[in-house]
Amino acid sequence: MSREVGGTRNILLPRTGRHVPFTIENVPYLDAYGRETVTFVRTFHLPGRPRRFDATMVYSPAGSGRIVDYLGTHQHLASELRLSAEPDGSLLIRSGEHRFREGPVDVRVPELIGGDAEVRESFDERTGRFRVRVRVVNRYVGPLFGYEGAFTAAYARVRDCGVRPGLRPVREEARA
Repeated sequence: MSREVGGTRNILLPRTGRHVPFTIENVPYLDAYGRETVTFVRTFHLPGRPRRFDATMVYSPAGSGRIVDYLGTHQHLASELRLSAEPDGSLLIRSGEHRFREGPVDVRVPELIGGDAEVRESFDERTGRFRVRVRVVNRYVGPLFGYEGAFTAAYARVRDCGVRPGLRPVREEARA
């Protein structure tokens, strides 16, 4: 998938940059299938216009109790996630198998075109800021996507204000 095509579905950014301000909105809710869900919308304020990278984590209590991360606005790309707490207190998230899902189609994404993601998140008590580092690498062609930075958090009660329009995916996938 090209960066431009991925950009239309908020999966990949077609631009690069350094010192790019960004906003992350994390919104918990129950999806249309009653599953615990968190949508993560990252907006990068690039020159020209902002660009988004969307992901929706769905907890599937059935079976293994796994977490599946759907990428983009239409949940066509799904990755199983493995989470671990690291000795330094950071949260490490690694992607597992990637799948393409559309209607009855549910196929594994070949390694040749897929990427392995690693996300590390932590809180720096000295500065009072969260730190995040994201790397997505294809084992054949190298880095595909990444960002890192620090940010502060503001908390809003979803029960009080609801989910802001435009944050939920356009379509939701029933398979987790």
